Amino acid sequence: MNTQLSRITAAGLTLVMVHLPCMASLAQSPLSPAPAASTQPLHDYLQKPYLELFEIAPTVTFTSTDVTAERQALKQGENSCRDRFKDHTKQYGRQVDQARTELKKGGEALDNTARHDLHCRIQNLEQLRSEAEVLAGQAIPNAYDNLGAKLDLLLLWPEQYRKAQSELASGTHQQRRWADVKDIGFRDIAGRQQDDIKTGQQAVDELKRTGLLPPAVESKPIQEYVKSVADRVAQHSDLKVPLHVTVLQSREINAFALPGGYLFIERGLLEQVDDEAELAGVIAHEIAHDTARHGHKLMKRATIAGIFYQAAQIAAVVLTGGVAGIGMYYALQYGFYGLGMVLSLKLLGISRDFELEADQLGIQYAWNSGYDTTGFVRFFDKIATKAGYINGASWFRTHPPFFERMFASQREMMFLPKERDQIVQTSEFLEMKKQLAPVVAAAQKEEKEKPSLLLGKEEGCTPPPKLEYKPGQPIETLCATPLRPAVVTETASGCE
Repeated sequence: MNTQLSRITAAGLTLVMVHLPCMASLAQSPLSPAPAASTQPLHDYLQKPYLELFEIAPTVTFTSTDVTAERQALKQGENSCRDRFKDHTKQYGRQVDQARTELKKGGEALDNTARHDLHCRIQNLEQLRSEAEVLAGQAIPNAYDNLGAKLDLLLLWPEQYRKAQSELASGTHQQRRWADVKDIGFRDIAGRQQDDIKTGQQAVDELKRTGLLPPAVESKPIQEYVKSVADRVAQHSDLKVPLHVTVLQSREINAFALPGGYLFIERGLLEQVDDEAELAGVIAHEIAHDTARHGHKLMKRATIAGIFYQAAQIAAVVLTGGVAGIGMYYALQYGFYGLGMVLSLKLLGISRDFELEADQLGIQYAWNSGYDTTGFVRFFDKIATKAGYINGASWFRTHPPFFERMFASQREMMFLPKERDQIVQTSEFLEMKKQLAPVVAAAQKEEKEKPSLLLGKEEGCTPPPKLEYKPGQPIETLCATPLRPAVVTETASGCE
């Protein structure tokens, strides 16, 4: 698939729409040769994309010794890496306590420069502590979950593939839930969707009233393009309420749906998608949450007011310079625009079954809209591998195991009727990317010129001397080199 896509890209994407032959199954033919022992180290396979591994898995075998050694290495690597950053969290915490003690002892005797230096030191240490905390509690587990999922795929997919082929041959795949894909739009996935409109509107109003919703991107072409893709998917889905789409000015790699057809796409996600099929796959997944009324069902356990209260707490703690763990980290990274994460985890991400349902329905909606059905999986894989274990953590934590989602998605793609052509890329998508570039540049400039946005307390502080994590850094690189937590000091000459 990658070779074919590369050829198309190299030829120039100048047509209104670029199509590819259907690649839904991406698996070996029943006539494939028997698996052969791999001559490549097992760990090297874990760096490959999921879709490539689905093709490879039925053709290779590994010794039990290699598998056992790899599992042990992954477990040891995760434990060692997490312990390192847990220790860094504690050390930064001790430095914060020490600086606060100095601040308290100095009292009124401190001159303005000394007080400013201590404020900056505390502020920077809090940022470093938050980063180390999210690495230990969220990012590192994400990264190793991803590696473990790819190992499970290599070992378990051959049997799963044979089972799926048998179901196709016997027709029993038509007995799966929501197999009636030719009736999309006429099915009743979850009745009374219209009852959610008022709830969703109240939620949006409350978010705006409390200032917890990021502002919309001020670009009419971008807003209209994303709405056009979302409308296309919605028209080929089981959604029975009007769709309201907004692109938010937020660096977070995320999208979330509120009940009643309110869909929010965050700018960071638009930066990361590489083609229209990826974007459509994410949108289809979010629309599926609304068609299945997952928000409504979960609100029976946790009211929307409670969710807002938690989000408000995060914002309040950040504004006062306190500690809010993962919430504070997202606030640091996105100017306390981490609401997408809060809503995803608390409203839509706490149910394993709901996520699997949204995966299945989303793939069906992308297929019915004429898109390459691998778009969602390709984006999932890219974010999980390159940046997701920290910048897109809201996509992954508390969700079903990675390999379970990938298996279920691959099976659904195999079971769908084959379409001759599927949309991967469009000229409209490429134009959106051009429109997005200056928007991103302006936002980055604004963030750079407003360092106080991080905590909102002390202006004129030099950023921490070294952040623990660099975006896109592989987890093995992060954890392979011995690191010592930075010792933060501030002097008057160090202030900008």
